[in-house]
Amino acid sequence: MKTVGIVVEYNPFHNGHLYQLQKAKEEARADIAICVMSGNFLQRGEPALVSKWSRTKMALAAGIDLVIELPFAFSVQKAEIFAYGAVHLLNALNCRYICFGSESGEIKDFQDSVSFIKKHQFQYEKYIKEFVKTGMSYPSALSKAYKTLRPNNEWIDLSKPNNILGFHYMDAAAKINPQLQFITVKRKNAGYHDLSFNETNIASATSIRNQLYQTGITDVIHEYIPKTSLSELQSYFANFGQLHSWENYWDYLQYQLLSKSSSELKVIYEVEEGLENRLIRAAQSSKDFQSFMKTIKTKRYTWTRLQRTLTHILLNVHKETIRSFGNEPQYVRLLGMSQSGQKYLSAIKKDLEIPLISKVSAQQNQMLALDIKATHIYAHGLAEPYRSKMLDLDYRQPPIMM
Repeated sequence: MKTVGIVVEYNPFHNGHLYQLQKAKEEARADIAICVMSGNFLQRGEPALVSKWSRTKMALAAGIDLVIELPFAFSVQKAEIFAYGAVHLLNALNCRYICFGSESGEIKDFQDSVSFIKKHQFQYEKYIKEFVKTGMSYPSALSKAYKTLRPNNEWIDLSKPNNILGFHYMDAAAKINPQLQFITVKRKNAGYHDLSFNETNIASATSIRNQLYQTGITDVIHEYIPKTSLSELQSYFANFGQLHSWENYWDYLQYQLLSKSSSELKVIYEVEEGLENRLIRAAQSSKDFQSFMKTIKTKRYTWTRLQRTLTHILLNVHKETIRSFGNEPQYVRLLGMSQSGQKYLSAIKKDLEIPLISKVSAQQNQMLALDIKATHIYAHGLAEPYRSKMLDLDYRQPPIMM
């Protein structure tokens, strides 16, 4: 069976995702579509709108055959580490094609860019370090390093978020398995960060979330998401009483920041260069998450970078913990599957080089323990009685069959 893999968050699954999935299966001539999906906290350092199980249902209803969780240790990370973890899992599952959305839409441009950077790796990394030292954010430093090496660039724009991820997927594949083949689908109409809807039926996940936070689940979003996604959003709201945002976690985050000393915060992953003192001061004077973020944001620390740091504070993830995990995911965590996906998994299971986890027991390794902790903290954003329903779902919820 031919397989195509996609790295996703589906926050929520919308028409643009459906278009990408259809194009991926068509261009790869794939029988099976596998997605590696972030869990309850996402790459940009945000709680997912709805839980990983709800988003798994959206994915399966739309035509995905296997949904695999990207461990927290890789999902709440800068693009390079996020991409490496996801590609490693897709390769472990014997995917031969990986599809990603991009602003470019031309796979040869990515191939040429990855090849060019590989030839100039030392100078490229040197430029990035130099630019970061001047106070530039890491994504900006990466983009500027590329432009400095290739000022007349006719290939890809590495200031665009999906281009950056695509570049890192292909760079990771060059290290993991150079035989992996890539397909890119040009984003249609909506930009990644667009806050409002346009006249077409494709909108960014950002604009859909923005609308949901402002008005709730109303007729306005119906045009932009599949009926199955809409139904799942409504079901989640009925079962858990809300959609998740950072504001639901502000009280707990503020408590964490004000109850820890600066030396205790310094050991948290991604807390660097005196940032702990800035966070403590801002926590003392901020009334909500948005005002807190506006206080701490600087040119050097992007909103996304800070949110990731705060997520690690929320979960009390230490630098040493992340370092101890090494560079690769240690298991394949199955969240859901179609009947075709089940057959495929049965066929390849004996050849998997890392454990397949479909049922979580009380005994697990530390990387998986962190995923479970993430669910516990995610549940903390809910009011009772909904919180108790979520807390032990990692132990009670079997892989979803559809």
